[in-house]
Amino acid sequence: MAPNRLTLSFLGGLGEIGKNVMSIGYGGEMLVVDCGLTFPDDEMLGVDIVIPDVSYLVQNRDRIAGLVLTHGHEDHTGALPYVLPQLGAFPVYGSKLALGLAGAKLAESGHEVKAELKPVVAGDRVKVGPFEVEFFRVNHSIPDSMGLAIHTPVGLVLHTGDFKFDQTPVDGEVTDFGRLAEYGRQGVLVLLSDSTHADRAGYTPSEKVVGAQLDRIFREAAGRILVTTFASNVHRIQQALSSAARDKRKVGVVGRSMVNTIDIASRLGYLEVEPGVLVGLDEALRLPDRQCLLMASGSQGEPMSALTRIARHEHPRVEIRPNDLVVLAATPVPGNEKTVARTVDDLYRSGARVVHPPLQEVHVSGHASQEELKMMINLTRPQYFVPIHGDYRNLVRHAELATELGVPKDRTFVVENGAVLEFSSYHGRIAGKVDSGSVFVDGRGVGDVGSAVMRDRTQLSQEGIVVIALTVDQAAGRVVAGPEIVTRGFVYVRESEELLNQLKGRVSAAVQELEGDLLDWPALKSKLRDTANGFLVERTGRHPMIMPLIMFSHDLANM
Repeated sequence: MAPNRLTLSFLGGLGEIGKNVMSIGYGGEMLVVDCGLTFPDDEMLGVDIVIPDVSYLVQNRDRIAGLVLTHGHEDHTGALPYVLPQLGAFPVYGSKLALGLAGAKLAESGHEVKAELKPVVAGDRVKVGPFEVEFFRVNHSIPDSMGLAIHTPVGLVLHTGDFKFDQTPVDGEVTDFGRLAEYGRQGVLVLLSDSTHADRAGYTPSEKVVGAQLDRIFREAAGRILVTTFASNVHRIQQALSSAARDKRKVGVVGRSMVNTIDIASRLGYLEVEPGVLVGLDEALRLPDRQCLLMASGSQGEPMSALTRIARHEHPRVEIRPNDLVVLAATPVPGNEKTVARTVDDLYRSGARVVHPPLQEVHVSGHASQEELKMMINLTRPQYFVPIHGDYRNLVRHAELATELGVPKDRTFVVENGAVLEFSSYHGRIAGKVDSGSVFVDGRGVGDVGSAVMRDRTQLSQEGIVVIALTVDQAAGRVVAGPEIVTRGFVYVRESEELLNQLKGRVSAAVQELEGDLLDWPALKSKLRDTANGFLVERTGRHPMIMPLIMFSHDLANM
């Protein structure tokens, strides 16, 4: 790629929700934008979180001049504890809240991080290598969300971050429409714009709609209330705390992520809480029901979250009481619909009344709908348009909106993770691909669970396992014990003795066929697996995992 050309490399966030990260390169230096995670789907058994494959950044770590964060949500910051230790020392810019939330995760991780966290506010301009980055205010579901005006030697790159146009935001900080229009007058080379709701007509409602609903719900509730929402949705938390204060309720907090967010946001001045409203959980649980509000994490039905454990009667301190009112002030992230529905069912079984979308408007999105997306394009009037942040269908729909507004189709790029775009001041093109993909985090392991392990886990979960154990006398070259058959998750042993005895006989016959080749361990292992698999498929139509366990007599002597 020509050194005087501007390159945009997308490593996550395209054709998916989450895992947002990209880089902008010019003249041998790079600027990284965001570094987020996503959550596993139902097929990723045992996986805790999913982060982007940043091998491209690792390979080019000496070129990285800095990293900028658009806002504090985990799909934009959550991979930092896993990625920064691989990349060396450079400044990381973001709002106080974004850096506060990310800093807490970095501290928890225990990893050595050499990057320097540098807080910025809307209106700040910072020099990062050959780039000058200006932060401008946008509205989203977390305070201090910002878009990026990246001034490059080739032209202005505008990155909206996650946004919507809220005319009555909770914190009173309206999107900087004047600055957006000024960028349009100056000339925007490339607009990268949030596509999450490109398929939704009209406008996204204001966050204050939820506040009015919470006021009404709290007034009408005769008993205890439990509210759950995204732990990072500070505006929603603010409105719940304000409604609680007006309704003369005290608030106890349940769940580590909710506790951490409220603590960090309060300490940094993003939450205004009347004195005496927030109390310890034990004190809240002793209050009369009419005076109690509990704020809990777990709006996405995460298995170990506070709300899920409460709904299943597994929480050590909080128990659902008959006629408790649970307000689910969130909608499921794509892929979490089943887990959320299961949690709602468990709450109903426990005797709670549940308020959730779409029954009542207790959630509004933080992302722009079509009319707002059109306004962003009309204000900025870009030469080139790249839809980002969204499922592929929404990237396509967003590109269609841009074309309807006059952006030439050949200047609109719908690309996926790994794509590289190259721009000069007069030309743009798709210039190739870089490594991208997903890395699974399972416990403390990062990347040690790959596709082969996931296939094994899927097979184990669906078909079970059959272990064939035998011992071979190494000197004599004969079987001295076994074969023994052990199964888990395949059949109920007490009701399948005949099947397992037949399998044992078939395996014994196969071993005898090998005669003098019993010490050829790979051949013996393959023979056992093929024989057992063929027999079980023939008899049951199932494909359990077959695991031969072969011991040699000298191994036993040394145990």
